[in-house]
Amino acid sequence: MNLLTTDLCDTHEDKVRVVEPMFSSFGGRAAFFGRIATLKLFEDNSMVRQALESPGEGRVLVIDGGGSLRRALVGDQLATLGVANGWAGIIVYGCIRDSRAIGEMDIGVYAIDTHPMKTVKRNVGEADIPVSFGGVTFVPGEWLYADEDGVIVSANALH
Repeated sequence: MNLLTTDLCDTHEDKVRVVEPMFSSFGGRAAFFGRIATLKLFEDNSMVRQALESPGEGRVLVIDGGGSLRRALVGDQLATLGVANGWAGIIVYGCIRDSRAIGEMDIGVYAIDTHPMKTVKRNVGEADIPVSFGGVTFVPGEWLYADEDGVIVSANALH
């Protein structure tokens, strides 16, 4: 199924929320969609591992990392877990690392940038709560669609 964000915006303009342009695509899948699961954390990716170890069921993990450009929240090991457990994609309001390896994986990964430094491990953060960045609130269970033209969110499935 080829769902383009531009077509979805044209057809469902009153039903979509468009995220401000800030992300680059790093995963092997440039386009992906799925129900939203969320994490809110800062420079600690302990909960990212926990989430990606669970069944993804075609969902998209939206990580509100506070926009930090000082640590990478997702690397190749976590992206590999996402692929193995059926996640469609990962949106990181922050940085990733191991971008070359992630680019060869069958998962969508969008992030602000890359950074070589790993995170601290304090197991601090929140899961399955609404998170806001890029002018949009991401609500668990709603739908996210991403491709080369942008990221959009809808309360209901648009496909």
